[in-house]
Amino acid sequence: MADSKPLFSPDGDPMAAEALLRDVFGIVMDEVIRKGTSASEKVCEWKEPEELKRLLDLELRSEGEAAERILARCREVIHYSVKTCHPHFFNQLFSGLDPHSLAGRIVTESLNTSQYTYEIAPVFVLMEEEVLKKLRSLVGWSSGDGVFCPGGSISNMYAVNLARYQRYPDCKQRGLRALPPLALFASKECHYSIKKGAAFLGLGTDSVRVVKTDERGKMIPEDLERQISLAEAEGIVPFLVSATSGTTVLGAFDPLEAIADVCQRHGLWLHVDAAWGGSVLLSQTHRHLLDGIQRADSVAWNPHKLLTAGLQCSALLLRDTSNLLRRCHGSQASYLFQQDKFYDVALDTGDKVVQCGRRVDCLKLWLMWKAQGGQGLERRVDQAFALAWYLVEELKKREGFELIMEPEFVNVCFWFVPPSLRGKQESPDYSERLAKVAPVLKERMVKEGSMMIGYQPHGTRGNFFRMVVANPALTRADMDFLLNELERLGQDL
Repeated sequence: MADSKPLFSPDGDPMAAEALLRDVFGIVMDEVIRKGTSASEKVCEWKEPEELKRLLDLELRSEGEAAERILARCREVIHYSVKTCHPHFFNQLFSGLDPHSLAGRIVTESLNTSQYTYEIAPVFVLMEEEVLKKLRSLVGWSSGDGVFCPGGSISNMYAVNLARYQRYPDCKQRGLRALPPLALFASKECHYSIKKGAAFLGLGTDSVRVVKTDERGKMIPEDLERQISLAEAEGIVPFLVSATSGTTVLGAFDPLEAIADVCQRHGLWLHVDAAWGGSVLLSQTHRHLLDGIQRADSVAWNPHKLLTAGLQCSALLLRDTSNLLRRCHGSQASYLFQQDKFYDVALDTGDKVVQCGRRVDCLKLWLMWKAQGGQGLERRVDQAFALAWYLVEELKKREGFELIMEPEFVNVCFWFVPPSLRGKQESPDYSERLAKVAPVLKERMVKEGSMMIGYQPHGTRGNFFRMVVANPALTRADMDFLLNELERLGQDL
């Protein structure tokens, strides 16, 4: 006979389970939210992989452990993890911690449902549509479709798949046999997911025609036109252009109006990868950077980046009103999407996506928006721009800092030139030696735990730092700290 004892915890004691969760929430509050957001604490506690494996005791065994040991393990996991909510974490396009978004994530994880049918996620099906409607309105569309995806890379991949299906619907059944040779177009500054998506969808990376950019990293529409003509002359069928609003390194915004004109002339699907820059649409001051986005057929937008909605929150927005998402991706699984349900089956959105199970990604953004309002989020965006400009002006005042270019977004790219290289620009090995500086400084800052900032080579430029001003908790003091810390770390180089 089955044991009637609840199995909410290993010993079947609901009170013990509740106590465990309260203790865990207490640890999270102390170690992540209080300490993790404090400038006086470390960003990270670096350990070499073998040492970290030993400290964490990662092996899974047949016997369970007591609650006290589980709580200790939670503390260890947090202690040795990077604090992306820290004010000196500048490493990625996401950072910071919004309490309302975090509350939404906690509720989401606790409810543990899947966003595929109204019957098991009624609140979130309605909420997702309302949030997507709001995002579409900011793009400039009064109608359309959309879905939250597991990251901007998948949003971009969906856009390619939808554009291909719209032109060649037989490919859903017949696959690549139904297709002529195809070409899509993106700038050399585009996100790497464009090529990954082309490979995953069977188009191959050779199908991605790379369009030239100007000195600021923006797509050159004239070269796009030339590349399209070249492809057509080779007997290849162009079908999509992917423009970028907010490139990963330089933060460039492609000229969407001119690109849309080219797409209109050639009958091509226009996708805008605004995963990074889409949140600028909230700012009346800066939204001109995305002028023309309303002419796109699809837009990728990641509120988990500049808006601090929390990983992951990635929307794919469509101008289409013909149910293209469902027609392209649907398979009508009869055990999920029964057509004789007692409610409107159009509310079962699961067939719009390639996934079956799909996590709820709308609540954290909805709750944050309810708390902040559109005006609060607009201030958040404007503040990031203002701090980026402050950093640029302070950087110009200091010896040893060389700006790559004047930024138009919140990506501030620069070299730190150490004392031994100052005034040596004419030296034949200057560029080679300068390129070695950023990796050395990165190692030092990470091992000390003082801050994290990304670096990369770019084109003919050797390694330089890319500072990302995104955390809404940042102040001018944090910008000053960044410059002071680089000077401290590099004073002996």
